[in-house]
Amino acid sequence: MKSSLPLLGAFCCFALLASAHARKSETGFLNRTVNTGGSTYRYQVFVPANWDKHKKWPVLLFLHGAGERGEDGLLQTEVGIGHAIRTGAAQFQFIVVMPQCWTNKLWTDSGMQGQALTALEQSIKEFHGDRDRVYLSGLSMGGYGTWDLAAKYPGKFAALAVICGGIHGPQRFQELHVSLVDVPKVTDPYAEVARRIGKTPVWIFHGDADPAVPVEESRKMVEALRAANANMKYSEYPGVGHNSWDKAYAAPEFIPWLLQQHK
Repeated sequence: MKSSLPLLGAFCCFALLASAHARKSETGFLNRTVNTGGSTYRYQVFVPANWDKHKKWPVLLFLHGAGERGEDGLLQTEVGIGHAIRTGAAQFQFIVVMPQCWTNKLWTDSGMQGQALTALEQSIKEFHGDRDRVYLSGLSMGGYGTWDLAAKYPGKFAALAVICGGIHGPQRFQELHVSLVDVPKVTDPYAEVARRIGKTPVWIFHGDADPAVPVEESRKMVEALRAANANMKYSEYPGVGHNSWDKAYAAPEFIPWLLQQHK
């Protein structure tokens, strides 16, 4: 029996090392949950295949559109940034946090924003995120949420990428609007959002044939940001409808631009 003890010990050490290595190399789309406000929310995190805990990683918080709302913690990865990652994962050398807005809720709701920010914070801690390179991007309803969060937390994000979003809601979805629209003393919410964003770099994308969110919403924000001498880029796609996110996230300049931005 004594002769088998060294072998048993070696096997146990090997098993522990293998288990530790498996935990270290967990990458790709990962299921996570966060508890806040008395509720549990499912979200996804994308971790690059070459993730290394010994370096700091840029982090992108992604806010999906109205069609991906739910509580499965998965649907938000199928449209927008998740689709772009699956078609070219090697390009995405940063952590991507993908919370999910509940059905019949909006990204402009304080509770939904709270769970998104908590998921972001949890991911920064778990995956060694670089707090000087935390980015925010959203499409459609998530674009509205991006403007809203950026106005509420000036200076929190190193860059913003807003796709087919706006300030005032579309005619058929007027409950979707940034919070400043409801503040009586704010007479021009476009200008006020631009003022609060300040010099944070912003890239806006929109299709000029968008039937869901009028392109005028992005054009008005572009005018407001230019008037405020903001650090701003604008890409308007002729003939493109609501799914301008496909072109936006596939733009060759997008990821290099994003990763150049630091607080």
